[in-house]
Amino acid sequence: MKKEKKDKKGFFKEFKEFIARGNVFDLAVGVIIGGAFTAIVNALCNNILKPIINWILALIVGEKGLDGVYTYLKKVTDPVTGGVDLVNSIYIDWGAFINAVINFLLIALVLFLIIKAMMAIKRASEATKEKLEEKAAERAAKEAEEAAKKEAELNATVPVEYAPKTEAGDESPAEEADKKEE
Repeated sequence: MKKEKKDKKGFFKEFKEFIARGNVFDLAVGVIIGGAFTAIVNALCNNILKPIINWILALIVGEKGLDGVYTYLKKVTDPVTGGVDLVNSIYIDWGAFINAVINFLLIALVLFLIIKAMMAIKRASEATKEKLEEKAAERAAKEAEEAAKKEAELNATVPVEYAPKTEAGDESPAEEADKKEE
């Protein structure tokens, strides 16, 4: 029994860590925004694009456009009105299919544009980072060159007697020159 409680605590601890990660929240936000975006695209298709396409098709075909484009597999007529009974008929609704294709294409286009913009921002960020690193490397090289130049100038102006001692014998160049003369 204690092991089951321990397993449950471990499970809930793991679940809490999983939920606390940022990518889970990002995913949740993406799903919510995606749902809202789908509603916007459906409204665009049903209320703006579909009427325009219906109007164009009505001009070309002379019928209702996408609203009346059906292929009947089993056509049932209403005995009272003499018209087609769509509730009891079996048919293919081409207008709904075309509307779904338009929805898909719009969502795919917007998603493509969003990803393209994000990739452009990422590339620009990487390029900026590379330029900053190059400038920092150039600045460090220039500073090192200037420091070496200043050290060489200082060494050239310091009398030999006061020159720093070398590592080999801890003697100044003047002392080394004196030893060579002896």
